[in-house]
Amino acid sequence: MSFGKKNTTLKVFVLLSIFILSFFAFNFLGMETAQAQPIPIPEIEWQDEEDPEALVGFLQLLLAMAVLTLAPAFVVLMTSFTRIVIVLSLARNAMATQQTPPNQVLVGLALFMTFFIMFPRIEQINENAVQPYLEGEIAQEEAFDEGLEPLREFMLDHTRDQDLALFVEMADMEDPPESREEVPTHILVPSFVISELKTAFEMGFRVFIPFLIIDMVVASTLMSMGMFMLPPVIVSLPFKILLFVLVDGWHLIVRSLLESFV
Repeated sequence: MSFGKKNTTLKVFVLLSIFILSFFAFNFLGMETAQAQPIPIPEIEWQDEEDPEALVGFLQLLLAMAVLTLAPAFVVLMTSFTRIVIVLSLARNAMATQQTPPNQVLVGLALFMTFFIMFPRIEQINENAVQPYLEGEIAQEEAFDEGLEPLREFMLDHTRDQDLALFVEMADMEDPPESREEVPTHILVPSFVISELKTAFEMGFRVFIPFLIIDMVVASTLMSMGMFMLPPVIVSLPFKILLFVLVDGWHLIVRSLLESFV
């Protein structure tokens, strides 16, 4: 009976505490709400509704904000970033080290390698498009075309003909391009991406082969010894890390990636 009374007393105490805390919380929230001031919302008004230049400037501002929003997609899909980050991720999966190195390290390394590979193109964009536009020598449309040209050359150099032909055929253009240089950018970008994906998986497959051999040897050895309950991954992991360190694996992978863009 005493145990039941203690339980009842505990329940009453808990309910009373919840009621008191709720009472003070609601009062506090009510006071804060009463003291809060409405946030002023700025209104956009045209100085001259009949002036088309004001509308054009506003649309250009919106376009610039949209470009900045899509900048990460441009970096990922129009540079060497895709191939690099996929190969590095496949190398980590081949070693079966879970999240070592972590994603932040792989993405950071891929970004700096992308900057290293794309640096000559960045210099061309700065010299041919950015600086002349800032000095007022060329218009915005011409600066955009001049800045896009080095990226187009890079993508054309690393895009397969069959991938270009696929998107040109699916686009059903009235005047098909007669050369690779005449391919529109909206067709070139997806063609370049699928070419990069294929190249990245080919390189990743070559990275997988030595680690797969180690897994097969360890699994066969454990089965011959009758150690069926011991996961082969636990035994093979130190050997794979040792092999990767002895051959300086990261140096070889990074070197292969850099040479693939030469």
